[in-house]
Amino acid sequence: MASVLYRLGRFSFRRRGRVLAVWLLALALLGGAAAAFMGPTSDNFTMPGTESQRALDSLREKFPQAGGATGTIVIAAPEGGKLDKAAVAAVVGEAGRVPGVIAAIDPFMAGSVTPDGRYALVQVQFATAVDEVAASQRTAYERVGASARGIRVEHGGEFMRAEVEIGSTEALGVLVAAVVLVVTFGSLVAAGMTLLNALIGVAAGMAGLFALSGVLELTGTAPILALMLGLAVGIDYSLFITSRYRQYLTEGMAQEEAAGRATGTAGSAVVFAGATVVIALAGLFVVGVPFLTVMGLAAAGTVALAVLVALTLLPAMLGFAGSRVLPRRQRDGQAHNRGREGFGFRWGRIVTRLRVPILLAGVVGLGALTLPAQDMRLALPDAGTAAPGSPAREAYDLISEGFGPGFNGRLIAVVTGDSAAATGAAATQAAQLIDATDGVLHVSRPQPNPQGTTVLMTVIPEAGPADAATEQAVHAIRERVAGIRGADIALTGATAIGIDVSAKLAAAMPVYLGLVAGLSILLLMLVFRSLLVPIKAALGFLLTVGATFGITVAIFQQGHLAGLVGVDVPGPLVSFLPILLIGILFGLAMDYEVFLVSRMREDFVHGDSPQQAAVNGLGHNARVVTAAALIMTAVFGGFVFMDDPIIKSIGFALAVGVLVDAFVVRLTLVPAVMSFLGRAAWWLPRPIDRILPDLDIEGESLTRNLSADRLDDARDPLKV
Repeated sequence: MASVLYRLGRFSFRRRGRVLAVWLLALALLGGAAAAFMGPTSDNFTMPGTESQRALDSLREKFPQAGGATGTIVIAAPEGGKLDKAAVAAVVGEAGRVPGVIAAIDPFMAGSVTPDGRYALVQVQFATAVDEVAASQRTAYERVGASARGIRVEHGGEFMRAEVEIGSTEALGVLVAAVVLVVTFGSLVAAGMTLLNALIGVAAGMAGLFALSGVLELTGTAPILALMLGLAVGIDYSLFITSRYRQYLTEGMAQEEAAGRATGTAGSAVVFAGATVVIALAGLFVVGVPFLTVMGLAAAGTVALAVLVALTLLPAMLGFAGSRVLPRRQRDGQAHNRGREGFGFRWGRIVTRLRVPILLAGVVGLGALTLPAQDMRLALPDAGTAAPGSPAREAYDLISEGFGPGFNGRLIAVVTGDSAAATGAAATQAAQLIDATDGVLHVSRPQPNPQGTTVLMTVIPEAGPADAATEQAVHAIRERVAGIRGADIALTGATAIGIDVSAKLAAAMPVYLGLVAGLSILLLMLVFRSLLVPIKAALGFLLTVGATFGITVAIFQQGHLAGLVGVDVPGPLVSFLPILLIGILFGLAMDYEVFLVSRMREDFVHGDSPQQAAVNGLGHNARVVTAAALIMTAVFGGFVFMDDPIIKSIGFALAVGVLVDAFVVRLTLVPAVMSFLGRAAWWLPRPIDRILPDLDIEGESLTRNLSADRLDDARDPLKV
C-alpha cells in the first residue's frame, strides 16, 4: 500500500494544477447538485419492529384521521384571572384554518381546561406526518393567537420540533484549530494550507450529503455529525501528512520526493485510521435502527472523502507551497533545536521509569470516572430539554405549570380488532386496567374509527416524558393489557417511541461494543503483527469509553457542573449517543495508536530496547498527536455551544473522549504498558504470522525498495 500511495503523492505533486482543478470542479458540481436536489431533514426517530412503531403504522392505515402530526396550543390567562370562552374560541378557529389542519378541538368542549379556568389546551390534528409538513404550514401554526389580547398563547407538540441549524459557534472550533496549527508548524503557509485542504474536503462532503437528502431521509443531526467529524479528521489527516513532509524536507530530501514519501508513510496510517472510522460508523447498521444507519453512513462518507482529499489534494497543495511550509529559519538552513530534546522525550522517560505507579494511577483514576455510568439512562430528547426561550420550551413549561408534566408526555393506546364489538369490549377493559395502573393520571374515553375496528385512547402519565416513572408506567401498562383477548392493544406516541428506541439501543450497545473491540484487535494485529499490542489497545479503548460515559452522565444526567456547558435541565442521555460515541472514538483512538506505536515498533526492529523504543515513539510523535487531539477537541467542543441538546451532548462527549484517549491513554498509559511488556509486546505465534498479510503501514518495504533502486543506479553507469 505504501508504494501505491508514494506514486500517488508524487503524481499529485507534479500535476498539482490539474489535481486542484479537478477538486474545484468536483466541488462546484456537488454544490450545484446540493442546490438542485436538497430535501428537508427529518426528526423521524422511529424503530421498525417495536410495539410503538407497529401501533403507529396501524393507526395511519386504519385511522388516518389520527395518524398525522399533532400540535398542542396552550393558552393561559394572567395570574388570578380566568380564560374567556370567546377569546379561546377565536384561537381555536384560527388554528383550524391553518393549512393541513383537519381538526382543532375546543378545550371547553374537550374538558382540557384547568379547574381554576386559567389554562387550556387546544389539540390540533394535521393530515400529514411531521416530516411531510411544509415550512409555510409551520409558520402559520406559530402565528396562531398572535393577535390575541390579554392572554398568553404558546405553541408546542411534535409539530414544533425545530430543525438543527449550523451557526457561528462551529467557527470557534475552526479558529482554535487554526491557532494550534500555527503554533505547531510555526508557519502561516503550512497552517493555512492544512486548514484550507480540510475545509475543501468538508465542503465537498457536505454538498454531496445534501444532494442526496432529496432521496434519503436524513435526520437533522446527520449533517451536523458529518460536519463535526469531517472537520476534525480532515484537519488531523492533513496535519499528519504535512508534518511528515516537513520532516523529510529538514532531512534534505527533494520536495517531490518528500511529498511522495509523506503520502506513502503517513498517508498509509491515514488510510488505516480513516478505514477504522468508516468501518465503525458503517457498522452501525448491525444495530438495526434506520435513522442511526443513515447517520453513520453520512458521517462515514464524509470521513472517506476527507481521506481521499488528504491523499490527493494535499500533495498538490504541498507542490504549490514548496519549502514555505517550513519556518523561515529552517528554510534558511539554520539549526533548529538540534541537540535539544522536546517534552515528548522527557515525558517518555518519566513514564517508562515510573510505569507501574502510573499504570495503577491511570487505571484506578479512569475506573473512578467510569462509576457514574452505572446510573446511565437513555431517552430521546423532548421539549423540556430545548433551549430556554424557544417556542417548544415555552409551551412545555407552561403546560407543566398549568396541567402537570405528564401532559407533555401523552401516550396513545391503540386497540385494533376484527369486529367493532370485540374491539369495543377490549378497549373498555383496557381503559379500566390502564386507569388503575400506578403512574397513570388520566385515560380519555375511547375514540373509534368509522368502522369501529380501531379505537384510540389518550393516556396521561403523572410524570414527564423523560422521567423514569413514565418508563415504568409504560412497561406496567403493557404487562397489564397483554392478557386481554379479542384485540391487539399497543402503546404509541412520541414518549412510547422514545422509550422503545432507547430500550433497543441499550440492548444493542454491549453487542456493538464487543464488535468494535474485536475489530480493533484484528486490525491492529494486521498492522503491528503482535498479539498483546492489540489487546492492550482494546483495553485502553474500553477505559476511554467508560470514563467518557461517566463524565457525560455526571454532567448531563446528574447535573454536576451542568451550567458550564449550558445544560439548565439535567436528564437522560440521548439514546443513540453511547453507540455513536463508541463507533467514532474507536476510529480516533486507533488513529493515535497507529502513529505512536508504529514508531515504537520501527525503533525496536532496528535494535532499540523496548524501553528506549517506547521513549522514541512518544518523543517523535507527541507533538503531532497533541496538536491533533487539541484540534479535534476544539472542533467537537465548538458544538457544545449549540442549543440543540443532541448536538450539545455529542460534541461534549466526543471532546472529552478525545482528551481522555489522547492524553491519558495513548500518551501516558500506552508507553508505560509497552515498557512494562518489553519484548513480549511484539510476540506473535508463527502460524498466525504466516497467515496475516503485510500491510506495511509505516512504509518499511517502500524505504527498502527505494534504497535498493538508488544502489542499483549507483552501480550501473549506463543508468541516468
